[in-house]
Amino acid sequence: MKWNLRLTAANKGVWKASELQRSLAEHGLVISAGKMSGLWSGQPVSLKLEDLDVICVVLDCEIGDLLIPEPAKVQSPGQQETARAAVGASTTAPTVVPKRRDGRSLPPV
Repeated sequence: MKWNLRLTAANKGVWKASELQRSLAEHGLVISAGKMSGLWSGQPVSLKLEDLDVICVVLDCEIGDLLIPEPAKVQSPGQQETARAAVGASTTAPTVVPKRRDGRSLPPV
């Protein structure tokens, strides 16, 4: 998913993060300057659904305006299996070396 807050806000005439932060606070969503900076300039790691509701109300937008799907980034099941098979084929299982319980090594074979 692509986070599209900045463009959505610009389309609604909101050009600064501080403007949006004030509007969100007026609707009951108080966001710290650090978190607002992350929402404005980056992709949020986590966001509450209730917060998304408030953002949509303030910007008069739909959730689809804020979150844009990127299906090309999703691997199909066949691609994942091929990658796993290739990794498994190139590596060999490690050799298990038994050890004595007292920590001493076993005599050479």
